[in-house]
Amino acid sequence: MGEPVAVTGLGLLTPAGCDADTNWTNLCAGRSLAARNPQFAGLAVDISCDVRDFDPVVELGGRLTRRLDRFAHLGIAAARRAVVDADLRIADGPPERVGVVLGVGSNSLRTYVAEFTRLAQDRPAALSPLALPRSVPSMVAGEIALDVGAQGPNFTLSSACASGSNALGVARSLLLGGMCDVVLAGGSESWSRMTAACFSQMRALSARTDRPELASRPFDRDRDGFVLGEGAAVLVLERLGHARARGARSRALLCGYGSSADAHHVTAPHPEGAGAEQAVRQALADAGCTPGDIGHVNAHGTSTRLGDAAEASMLRRVFRDRMPPVTATKGVIGHALGAAGAIEAAVTVLALERQEVPPVANISCQEPGCELDIVTGGPRRVDFGRALSTSFAFGGQNAALVFGAA
Repeated sequence: MGEPVAVTGLGLLTPAGCDADTNWTNLCAGRSLAARNPQFAGLAVDISCDVRDFDPVVELGGRLTRRLDRFAHLGIAAARRAVVDADLRIADGPPERVGVVLGVGSNSLRTYVAEFTRLAQDRPAALSPLALPRSVPSMVAGEIALDVGAQGPNFTLSSACASGSNALGVARSLLLGGMCDVVLAGGSESWSRMTAACFSQMRALSARTDRPELASRPFDRDRDGFVLGEGAAVLVLERLGHARARGARSRALLCGYGSSADAHHVTAPHPEGAGAEQAVRQALADAGCTPGDIGHVNAHGTSTRLGDAAEASMLRRVFRDRMPPVTATKGVIGHALGAAGAIEAAVTVLALERQEVPPVANISCQEPGCELDIVTGGPRRVDFGRALSTSFAFGGQNAALVFGAA
């Protein structure tokens, strides 16, 4: 287990808002923020959840905005917020001891269409020299380091929809291994027209395009797929002793991390959630706690038929004696893919601080035999000291995090 790792700063941009308090208010309202997306016009599924109250030109300036893709805009903005929230002065300490680990699901595809079109037209000289550096996954971590002056280990981690959670777990290992004193960790992702078209062809997206606000319904009996989202979350992590030495406030503790592979199917989860259970039990053991110590679960809950069923089955086995209150934020803000785990980790920190669990949107009836203690209607007051956040991905990649109250 080692020394506790403290969360001393938090930056959060989602469809529910661009700061922690606004996010919390909108999540607790329990209403989906899905709407029609004009950029998806002509696609079979034309709805998404978007970060709307964010102007990159205002926050980053016109030059940087033009140079970067949106996933980097969101990541830098989240990192800046986290550094301010942590009252972290990177230049005052050894900057080579400050790392950046970001989870990103895939290349940013927003600007690729124009570049590939030029290439298909036999116009290679017209390609932008920024086409690669603005879109490859590793660049968001590099751009954050460039922006805040962090000179320590720097990389992105890609494990599809478990990327953000795995980034936080790996960042914790860098701290406990002594390689860093501080790590900015989390995830960032933005949708594209290509992303929407590909997921639609896989029949992974909800087809409720006539009622977007009802499309994302985690753990509901009538769920039919997820809604694309976007966003970023960055947490400032440091060993508790280091945080105390510099007089930093600890918002929560990252106590445990588990990771596994289903080795079952390229996209479908193990039907009983065996790999997911392995990751959860590993995280519990790493945190030195039992299922009975967990007072809240922020579930992956994508609203897909197979994924929710496997996760519910797993949670019922792990918590067979006492099911803690469960939320699934994707009902409100959609699925931010590689950033989802980091966003949900940030929401778990907020839940621990407020001793409340936000509700799940669009739950009308749970699937018989897969019932969980789902929070509905409004936030539920809960007295709890530890919480679990789960992430599961295409490729059978699973991650689980245990957070504790500071």
